[in-house]
Amino acid sequence: MQKLVTIFGGSGFVGRYIARRMAKAGWRVRVAVRRPNEAHFVRMYGSVGQVDAVFANIRDDASVAAALTGAEAVVNCVGILAEGGKQSFDAVQSQGAARIARIAAEMGVGRMVQISAIGADAESDSAYARTKAAGEAAVLDAMPNAVILRPSIVFGAEDQFFNRFAGMARLAPAIPVVGAKTRFQPIFVDDVAAAAAMAAQGRAKPGIYELGGPDIESFRGLMQTMLRVIRRRALIVPVPFFAAKIMAGAFDLLQAVTFGVFQNGVLTRDQVRNLARDNVVSGDHPGFEAFGIEPMAMEAVLPDYLWRFRPSGQYSDITESARKLKG
Repeated sequence: MQKLVTIFGGSGFVGRYIARRMAKAGWRVRVAVRRPNEAHFVRMYGSVGQVDAVFANIRDDASVAAALTGAEAVVNCVGILAEGGKQSFDAVQSQGAARIARIAAEMGVGRMVQISAIGADAESDSAYARTKAAGEAAVLDAMPNAVILRPSIVFGAEDQFFNRFAGMARLAPAIPVVGAKTRFQPIFVDDVAAAAAMAAQGRAKPGIYELGGPDIESFRGLMQTMLRVIRRRALIVPVPFFAAKIMAGAFDLLQAVTFGVFQNGVLTRDQVRNLARDNVVSGDHPGFEAFGIEPMAMEAVLPDYLWRFRPSGQYSDITESARKLKG
């Protein structure tokens, strides 16, 4: 009989890759999400009936327990970058993670993997970072043998980072950047999924792992790399932190006074706080080497999905070759 893993947030950016890998490894996969009707695509990751999407609200005990019934492993991928309505950092990243771990322990689930983030810090002035740390602590308190994965910024075909800025470069002559000198260590989404799948199958020691890619670049450097890949020119405009705080405060205020009708997906004050800190591995915890994984470099992956932002899209190589022949 196939083993069962429950993946909370399994239809999200990182979760779907973990679901695919667990299905390929022969597990039954239960993708627990708030909107299962929008997650039917996960069924294609395995054979008939192997992968399914079910309703789960990590703010509710009964909902979490139902999703965990019969599971031998659980992976929590749920996280948010900005708050909205009942989806607060505390409710999702702290209390939600704590609830999953507590109920998993009560139900005898053998293993848990928590997807956290580099920068998780109980003393941080960022609510995002504090609640990530609180979630980690709660998970380890309930399930001491859990595996915590802390990736740097994650990239891949469905990412909201390179795709967002590439779209901006296609439409505008300038790209505003908050924290131009802040360093990142981008990691390919499927490398994170590989580590998570190994941990869920019991092929990793318990503890905290920091996951960073082979390239360390400033925010400005990442934008330069992206522009090179999409073969466009744009002015990279550093936004001073004092100005970013004012702009973010205005967007946050607009969300508050409209009672959430306007959702601040542009820039929040908490994001500005995070952008003031480097997002690279500290060296205090093991990384990909502990999994035997050699992470992919950005420029080996970015052209595979950013080509659509090039001036001639998928025909850019042909167009450039023709231009050279004419020259």
